[in-house]
Amino acid sequence: MIPSSPQLTDAEWIQSRYDQLNLIEEKRLTAMCHGQLYQQRMKKAFDKKVKPRVFREGDLVLKKVLSFVPDSRGKWTPNYEGPYVVKRAFSGGALMLTTMDGEDFTRPVNSDAILLLGLSPKQRFYRQGCSLSRASVDFDSPKQSGVLKTQSVLQQ
Repeated sequence: MIPSSPQLTDAEWIQSRYDQLNLIEEKRLTAMCHGQLYQQRMKKAFDKKVKPRVFREGDLVLKKVLSFVPDSRGKWTPNYEGPYVVKRAFSGGALMLTTMDGEDFTRPVNSDAILLLGLSPKQRFYRQGCSLSRASVDFDSPKQSGVLKTQSVLQQ
């Protein structure tokens, strides 16, 4: 507050200025608290929608074509190349891939640019660590349990 009227003495003006400076620190802390609460809400909303992707050694995958070189095929240029085999999966989402002939990639590939091949929705369900309440429930045949059948399909 700028003393606009001559009724304020120097002592009153100094006291009002001191009070304002104390309020600025309080407002700054309040704004910081609101910012942290907003970030927590955004993280919670994001984490609610994100589904974990699990890759294991031996999985068949396609790798997204990330080159921006113009191609004569135009919009019919393939978006993915492969298939490749996952040689090693790291915890941060990086994958070491090999070709079907056994040639290794020299650099790891981020799992965001990978499409998992050959899994039915039921197999994806079990790979995410979910389980059904009864082991005898199966979508394909009533004789074999879903867990055992899923594991046998993944081993082939």
